[in-house]
Amino acid sequence: MKFGKEFAAQMVPEWQEAYMDYGNLKSLLKQILLHRHRNKPHLSAIPTGLRRKLSLHRAFSGLTQRHYQPLSPTKQDLENQHILVHSVLRDGHEKYETTFLMAAEDGGEYELVYFRRLDDEFNKVDKFYGSKVEELMKEAVELNKQMDALVAFRVKVENTSEAFDSSVEMTHLASRVSASTTALHASTPRMVHLNRRVSTVIEGIQEEENTHHGQLEESGEDKGEEIQTTNKRVEVQSTKKNIKPIKPASVEILNRVQLNNTCETPRSTIRGFINYPGQNELNFTKENLSKVEETLKLAFIEFYHKLQLLKNYNFLNVLAFSKIMKKYDKITSRGAAKTYMKMVDKSYLGSSDEVTKLMERVEKVFVKHFSNSNRNKGMSILRPKPKRERHRVTFFMGFSAGCTAALILALILIVRTRKIMDHSGTTKYMEIMFPLYSLFGFVVLHMLMYAADMYFWKRYRVNYSFIFGFKQGTDLGYNQVLLLSFVLAALALASVLANLDMQIDPETKDYKTFTELLPLILVLFVIAILLCPFNIIYRSSRMFFLTCLFHCICAPLYKVTLPDFFMADQFTSQGQALRSFEFYICYYGWGDFKLRESTCKSSRIFVVFSFIVVVIPYWSRFLQCLRRLFEEKDIMQGYNGLKYFLTIAAVCLRTAYTLDKGMGWKVLAWIFSVSTAIFSTYWDLVIDWGLLQRNSKNRWLRDKLLIPHKSVYFSAMVLNVLLRFAWLQTILNLNFSFLHRQAMISIIASLEIIRRGMWNFFRVENEHLNNVGKYRAFKSVPLPFNYEEGEEKDER
Repeated sequence: MKFGKEFAAQMVPEWQEAYMDYGNLKSLLKQILLHRHRNKPHLSAIPTGLRRKLSLHRAFSGLTQRHYQPLSPTKQDLENQHILVHSVLRDGHEKYETTFLMAAEDGGEYELVYFRRLDDEFNKVDKFYGSKVEELMKEAVELNKQMDALVAFRVKVENTSEAFDSSVEMTHLASRVSASTTALHASTPRMVHLNRRVSTVIEGIQEEENTHHGQLEESGEDKGEEIQTTNKRVEVQSTKKNIKPIKPASVEILNRVQLNNTCETPRSTIRGFINYPGQNELNFTKENLSKVEETLKLAFIEFYHKLQLLKNYNFLNVLAFSKIMKKYDKITSRGAAKTYMKMVDKSYLGSSDEVTKLMERVEKVFVKHFSNSNRNKGMSILRPKPKRERHRVTFFMGFSAGCTAALILALILIVRTRKIMDHSGTTKYMEIMFPLYSLFGFVVLHMLMYAADMYFWKRYRVNYSFIFGFKQGTDLGYNQVLLLSFVLAALALASVLANLDMQIDPETKDYKTFTELLPLILVLFVIAILLCPFNIIYRSSRMFFLTCLFHCICAPLYKVTLPDFFMADQFTSQGQALRSFEFYICYYGWGDFKLRESTCKSSRIFVVFSFIVVVIPYWSRFLQCLRRLFEEKDIMQGYNGLKYFLTIAAVCLRTAYTLDKGMGWKVLAWIFSVSTAIFSTYWDLVIDWGLLQRNSKNRWLRDKLLIPHKSVYFSAMVLNVLLRFAWLQTILNLNFSFLHRQAMISIIASLEIIRRGMWNFFRVENEHLNNVGKYRAFKSVPLPFNYEEGEEKDER
């Protein structure tokens, strides 16, 4: 792989604009090369074979030849100098400028443009790197304060009932070490076992000695001599009158901090809403300690990830400048790369080591405080192994896709050869069994659309894992989602083929019990897999899905995040699937499945719940918008909530019209449905997708587009408008003789799922571009402690 492609592949997507523009600089070098070829046609006129032959006849330079090193390199450098690089102070920032000394030569203007562009790119990279390092250093200071509070919190929790006299403890500790050392020294000449017993005691003493008495230096000599030296130091210190005791973490710091209430649970949300007293007070319990430790652990993991990205940013850009200067030297034969890279090495970008040192400190702190001093465990958390692509996933995906295609073909052939659609029992089958199996069709179609979105997100470098907050190394790829969808489709189709009976058994006067229970068995199987607590079948992704689903159900009691409202939006397009699930409960709970008879459609309770079930996703989104309006004070969330409220009214009125064909219901359904469709279409295109911007560089689109073909965006907008009005079939009662009513309903529901899948891609693309515009590549982890304002002002 060429460096340009590798450089682009390893970029942080949200920082693309801050990286060195390698492609542009490379194009400038091509212009220099073309100019040189135009002015020296005799070189290009020589055939390639002749050039090769001439090179083979050159004098052999030898394998051990030593290059001549001049005694006065300074003088030679001055004679062969082609560029001069110096720093200037502009707008309060240090910038670097390159003076090209050969501008008077033929074609020098091309090289002059190249160096100006090169300086602009370097100054951009150097400034961005410095600003990010400054941000991380400020965050490190905040984490220091959080760790001080955590250690004090630990001391308070573990010593709540007894006072800690540090001087007495120090004296007792020193005498105990001295006594144990003397006894073991007499019995064990080389003191092999002493190190095991004393090491845990010495650890606390050494830690304090590093500050007050100097650190104990390790030597490469025998273990016995090292421990004897340590014991002598302990004995000397224990005999001193002025003993400096071990100072535990000061608990006085807890008087200046409060627990940071993030309102992430229903209980904390309700308490915060009613201003429950003591909401932010520190309760020194082990439960609170574990919560604080877990929060700070996540904060350190995310902080370390930031350091890794910034270190990689530094390395890639320095390497890119080295590569581009080598290309310049190769084209011009000037030897300017050495001079320019000296400047790069002396600059802040090339000489700064704050990030590396900070990474080492974070590793030590994390291993000690959050991994019980187990370095392997701690580093496996800080640096998780990248997910490996497994060929068996691709194999089983292809196998399940083939099984699905074969079952579809078999189903079509059986229906045509047996002329199943002409049987008298077809109507009952379509009314009873088709809604049961259509549930799997809706789920599989949604999974296929999501897999397609993931494929195109990855192709166009949309950082969807960061946007959704997936745990690194556990997020699913599009091939894994395809595997799950094809397996579910194959099981559902096999169940359909096994239960394709249109006529009742003439002997038993009922249908086969097992085959009639196949849809229910398959639904229970899917639910069991989804709720399985064991670490099988992508447990991390299943728990993430269930967590988001629970947050949607409990809205607005949980803080609204992007995965939560994105999940609720998916369920707004699965209204018919939710009704099918409701039919499962009614049919197998109160119907006679052996005779395929059900009174669900005539039951008032079922009719009422058919309204409630389809409204739940919209109601959840409405409450989420209210929560964000209350917290963020963003009026746009109020308008978004109004959109979902109008959608609830439109859906209820359309459902009422399907049950009672009255003119009043029809008029109300028309009014609310048209207004909701127009409002929602505008919101999709302008707010969610960021399109229809009149003054954009790409007229009626955005300034930045990931897909190079603009026609894709215009086609998507037209399709979104058409699919938004698919509900017209409900009011216009469009019927086709070759389609059953249930089949028509399923087709309309499938079109809405397709629209949602298309919406998903452009919605996440717009979110990604917003992150790119703000260089936002990190998650914000809420910290557990909140320092009082007076304390922060004093520190400043």
